[in-house]
Amino acid sequence: MSGEAERVHATAIAVGTRAALIRGPSGSGKSDLALRCLGLAPSAIVQDAVRLVADDQVLLKEQRSAIVASAPATLRGKLEIRGVGILEIPAIPEAEVVLVADLIRGGAIERYPDPWPVARILGLDIPLLRLSPFESSSALKLVTAILMAPQPRPSSKA
Repeated sequence: MSGEAERVHATAIAVGTRAALIRGPSGSGKSDLALRCLGLAPSAIVQDAVRLVADDQVLLKEQRSAIVASAPATLRGKLEIRGVGILEIPAIPEAEVVLVADLIRGGAIERYPDPWPVARILGLDIPLLRLSPFESSSALKLVTAILMAPQPRPSSKA
């Protein structure tokens, strides 16, 4: 199933080689949440640095039964900070998407997702987290979910 990369409107951050694809409409807080994750200090929860993969546009490609995220060359290492401008920061070239985080405003969020809901991307079922982006704990929740998410698997649906 390898082929052309699919370009999506999203942001991707990674802990080690495990990435989250943060989705939501324009102005929903994707870049803001990524900025807060990137600024997390090492702790009992965040033992590895959080790194930027891509902001605003993410290239997704299936490689060896995994979805790999990367940034378009023109956007690599750039993060939009609303009201401030574009921040240039070190970014990693690619990471495996192990989690999709859909940003929501209001509404119910499952307390214990068991089994995890999934988002189908390029034929793989990727664990899905619904997250309110501006809660004070949202950055830690997202990083924790990246570390805890079950491994993506081939979709059971045709």
